[in-house]
Amino acid sequence: MFNFVLILFTAILGGCASIDDYRNPKVDVAPASQPLQPVAPPQGVPAPSNGAIFNAAAYRPLFEDHRARLAGDSLTVVIVEKISASQKSTSTIDKSGQLSGGVTALPGINPNSFGRASVGGNSANTYAGKGATESSNDFSGTITVVVTGVLPNGHLLVAGEKQIGVNANVDTLRFSGQVDPRAILPGNSVPSTQIANVRVEHKSRGQQADAQVVGWLARFFLSVMPI
Repeated sequence: MFNFVLILFTAILGGCASIDDYRNPKVDVAPASQPLQPVAPPQGVPAPSNGAIFNAAAYRPLFEDHRARLAGDSLTVVIVEKISASQKSTSTIDKSGQLSGGVTALPGINPNSFGRASVGGNSANTYAGKGATESSNDFSGTITVVVTGVLPNGHLLVAGEKQIGVNANVDTLRFSGQVDPRAILPGNSVPSTQIANVRVEHKSRGQQADAQVVGWLARFFLSVMPI
């Protein structure tokens, strides 16, 4: 009896904890990262130098505004994704045929005997089909991303994440892609339509998101229903 009461009490505590987590979803805050330190050359080996002020690893043009060029630089992405597609198809088949025949006379038989000797046949085949598909997607917003790498051709690999928690709901926006530096506009911004391999994810956690999800029992019956 004591073991049963203990198990029941533990289940109640676990349920209360799950309810509390359900009501208060937390924002996944990224841990603070230490800046990368330059690798010191081995002892006795002089640091490489080209003998000039220009350094390709950290070059910044003097007479232009700041733009993302190196790993760790930030870049503002203006998301302007709008995609629409529609497709329609119509098929029609109509085929008909008719056959008729009769006997009017035979040798040695009175022609009047074949007044009703006739044969005929009709055939018809009709088919009609119609289909239509339409899809529309409109997404707009702004997010600041960080350059995570630089390709040999100079293109920038960028990725960023934004999380906003309000009361019992958390909205998460993630973005990644490949940016051509020539597409960066003044003000260090670039539209998403000029970025290759775009990945955009927008999800919510909390009561508002759960209200739009079909319950597990309804999903079970929907999966086993034959129609």
